[in-house]
Amino acid sequence: MTSAYAGNTHQDSTLSMLAWRVHEFGPPEAMNLERIARPDPGPGQVLVRVHAAGVGPWDGWIRAGKSALPQPVPLTLGSDLSGTVAALGADISGLAIGDRVFGMTNAQFLGAYAEYAVATAGMLARKPSSLSYAEAASVPVVAVTAWQGLFEHARLEAGQTVVIHGAAGNVGAYAVQLARRARLRSVATAGAKDVDYVRSLGADKVLDYHTQRFEDEVKHADAVFDLVGGEAQMRSFEVLRRGGKLVSAVSEPDQHRAKDHGVTAAFFLVEVNTERLRTIAELIDRGELKTCVGAVFPLASARDAHMMLEGRRLPPRGKIVLNVETADEFTAPGQ
Repeated sequence: MTSAYAGNTHQDSTLSMLAWRVHEFGPPEAMNLERIARPDPGPGQVLVRVHAAGVGPWDGWIRAGKSALPQPVPLTLGSDLSGTVAALGADISGLAIGDRVFGMTNAQFLGAYAEYAVATAGMLARKPSSLSYAEAASVPVVAVTAWQGLFEHARLEAGQTVVIHGAAGNVGAYAVQLARRARLRSVATAGAKDVDYVRSLGADKVLDYHTQRFEDEVKHADAVFDLVGGEAQMRSFEVLRRGGKLVSAVSEPDQHRAKDHGVTAAFFLVEVNTERLRTIAELIDRGELKTCVGAVFPLASARDAHMMLEGRRLPPRGKIVLNVETADEFTAPGQ
């Protein structure tokens, strides 16, 4: 376990908080755990006492300076979170202090690796009652990405066929489950070790991408949901019917190739909002969606979580989560 604590340890703890900060973009070693001033919510914002924060690939891109969004430093990492409402800004309705919530901080994907985080109220909803805080923090970005990809961008309907690349990943696992619930026919690609897992989620057909070429196994699909990019995305045009759709949450597809194949192709960035979160929460509480938490680290070990993101530690199947509830117990080295 690595630790990197910086900042004024004597600052009044009732007005301050621990947060993982980046002052210069770089590897996980660029992250510093600091004591900083606790933020105040502005109009339309909520201050959340963070109980857990999700860790996703986008956090690593932001830390490394590779985000598609402008991210000026210094910044506090993290977007997925669950916790309790600690304070309300102006113009807030539907939430009260003490409410248990989950969601996303803001459109910049920043601020959740901390004891407190300011979140846009429209990106929060009440936490699924059947989930722990750690489980709830694993859900927002990946589950909403799956929902939007299938139903808002590909606009799939019952009886249609969708190819889901990267089906064993965090987004892919939700996409397979949502496809089954919507009575879509899903053809999922995954590695050999994950074939049984993806099948258990409800995929109609699972292909081992190491030994099977998906374009030999499926033709005239209505849509491809690309969670891999690269060569798999390029080859995906071959499996679509004319008028079909390639939707990617990874990278912008080749528009010339799309035109040649008579299909539409688009990249999208997830838009987490209260309505979508409520839909996901209802499905979870009804037992229609299962979550998968792969590893839980204490807040003080966020660097280790990022090393896992980069493959410097063996990554588990499932979402990586930071447990923030115990952060107050953390003592800086030498204190």
